[in-house]
Amino acid sequence: MRFTQRGRAIAQTLAVVLSLVLPLMLTVSSADARVGGGLSSGSRGTRTFSAPPSTSTAPSAAQPFNRTFTEPGSSGLGASTAGGGFFNRPGGGMLRGLAAGFLGAGLLGMLFGGGLFGGLGGLSSLFGLILQIGLIVVVVRLAMSWWQRRATPAYASGATQAPGGASTYRTGSGFGLGSGSAPLEIAPADYEAFERLLSDIQAAWSNEDVAKLHTLATPEMVSYFTDDLQRNKARNVVNKVSATKLLQGDLAEAWREGESDYASVAMRFSMIDKTVDRVSGRLVEGSEQPSEATEVWTFLRPRGANWELSAIQQA
Repeated sequence: MRFTQRGRAIAQTLAVVLSLVLPLMLTVSSADARVGGGLSSGSRGTRTFSAPPSTSTAPSAAQPFNRTFTEPGSSGLGASTAGGGFFNRPGGGMLRGLAAGFLGAGLLGMLFGGGLFGGLGGLSSLFGLILQIGLIVVVVRLAMSWWQRRATPAYASGATQAPGGASTYRTGSGFGLGSGSAPLEIAPADYEAFERLLSDIQAAWSNEDVAKLHTLATPEMVSYFTDDLQRNKARNVVNKVSATKLLQGDLAEAWREGESDYASVAMRFSMIDKTVDRVSGRLVEGSEQPSEATEVWTFLRPRGANWELSAIQQA
């Protein structure tokens, strides 16, 4: 009897903890600390919901956006100010309600002795709780998959290569000029700007310099960076990214929309990515050793202005 009561108490405690943690697990799948948080964020104009063509640097399709102001079916030029991501898309309320319903009926039911396995003992309740969590995850993933198939156009096919199947490379740079079909011509000076933005944005992020980020990225991207920096401050940590070096890059596609130019570029780069305690400087996450990442960065250039970061997608 004592064991049953103790097991039930443990299950109820787990239910409270998981009811708080599970929503975060559903929305944040990556713990990467570098700029962008390892998520896919931003907008690519009218191509926001069409993946960039694959390249030799990023042969797999880029991940759909976790965070975007652009809504499916919109022009992409007048983005909504509402938060992006799956649960903020049209129809997301229905899916959010579905998840919340399962969460409330299951976890809170377990908390008060109900739920799918409410009539069983403490240990069985614990197993029932785990099973309910599994069912919630499966249902939400199926709903997400259904919604993405419904709202997202088919992804583009792989990028074309230069004659003979080999990419040509610009001297002194990691960018390949032979990948992708680009209606908009991208010059060597543009590639230099992309590489410079890669380093400058990481440096501004590490210095928590929001004013500098506003000169390097779109307001949408800066809003995400600001939110991420605020979360770091709440944890009393700071993420430091240094020694950023482009190892390889390919143009996926470039195009023009109205008075704006866009270029999506696959980049593989190395960096020292570490998170330290804000006061003591003690290493909390990451390493002093270089690590690598491959991402697709989309740059936006209003006519007559400089390039700025418009989106980051994980490869």
